[in-house]
Amino acid sequence: MCHVIVTCRSMLWTLLSIVVAFAELIAFMSADWLIGKAKSRGGAEPAGPGGGVPESYHPTLGIYSRCTRNPGLQHFPRDMLCGPYAESFGEIASGFWQATAIFLAVGIFILCIVALVSVFTMCVQSIMKKSIFNVCGLLQGIAGLFLILGLILYPAGWGCQKAIDYCGHYASAYKPGDCSLGWAFYTAIGGTVLTFICAVFSAQAEVATSSDKVQEEIEEGKNLICLL
Repeated sequence: MCHVIVTCRSMLWTLLSIVVAFAELIAFMSADWLIGKAKSRGGAEPAGPGGGVPESYHPTLGIYSRCTRNPGLQHFPRDMLCGPYAESFGEIASGFWQATAIFLAVGIFILCIVALVSVFTMCVQSIMKKSIFNVCGLLQGIAGLFLILGLILYPAGWGCQKAIDYCGHYASAYKPGDCSLGWAFYTAIGGTVLTFICAVFSAQAEVATSSDKVQEEIEEGKNLICLL
């Protein structure tokens, strides 16, 4: 019979696992990793303070996608065109970004699997005599290592021609030139930190669901156990 065990620590771990997986996935798919230097709607650099500054925009560049001005919608307020610039894996701008895509994809895949499994830990706490919390915590630690490798390699690709087109000629490996880092890069870093926090917190969730109090209530025949 399934005993549904809900504790504050296990619920918090489950929620964090789901949030981390979604955060990393959204960051990976975003084009806001690099924010390019300002460009005018006409394609030239914005004029100086006394030269009648034209309306400008900042193109953005992701691992495999980008956002830039749509020349067909020049007279509309929302004229940014976003989408993948690479139609295949081999067209990703840099070999370092290709490696980044692989490492991040593997890490995110593991996190999504853990997030899915975490939902069922309220009912199933072990499989093949192994604690699901401990197994998931180990997988989250491994996913975190993949994410770190991807994030370390990503700045090494800033010297590729695609990044130079967006960030100017001063852009090089680990130097973004005229670009600034976008929210997607910081989200990926924050998600990586939370991944390791989840890995550590999984041990606390295991302790909470296997405590003496839980065992006592199971022996009393309760099927729904809620503990603070």
